[in-house]
Amino acid sequence: MATTELLDLVGRSPDSLSGGQRQRAWIAMALAQDTEILLLDETTTFLDLAHQIELLDLLQDLNDSQGRTIVMVLHDLNQACRYGDNLIVLRDGQIVSQGYPEQMMTVGMVRLVFGLESQIIQDPVRGTPMCIPMGRKT
Repeated sequence: MATTELLDLVGRSPDSLSGGQRQRAWIAMALAQDTEILLLDETTTFLDLAHQIELLDLLQDLNDSQGRTIVMVLHDLNQACRYGDNLIVLRDGQIVSQGYPEQMMTVGMVRLVFGLESQIIQDPVRGTPMCIPMGRKT
C-alpha cells in the first residue's frame, strides 16, 4: 500500500475510490502477491491524463527500483514509446513487429497497423519517438 501511496485510503470501500486510486489499488493487490511479472491490460483506460501519467510513472518506478517485469497493453503509441523498453505491435491479434521503440515507431508501421499517415519526431522530453498522426484534412 505504501508503494502505491494508498495508506491513507485503507479501509475505504473500492466504490468510493477515484479511477486512479482504484487502478493503484489493483496494482497494490498484484504487488502483495509478490510476483516477478505484472500483466496489465489497458491500465490507463478511463483515466484522465494526469492519472495516466501518475500510474505510468509508478509502474516505471516499480520496474526501476524492484526489477519487476511489466507487460502492459497500451493503445497510446506515444505513451508506449515513452514508457516501454520493448514494444510488441499487434494487428488483428497477430504480432506485426517487436523491438525497441526507436526501431518500431516508423511511418510504415503506423500506416500498416492503423492505415494512417503520420510523422515521427523525437519527443522533446524523453528523446523517444513520438507519433503525430495525420488527419484526413492534412
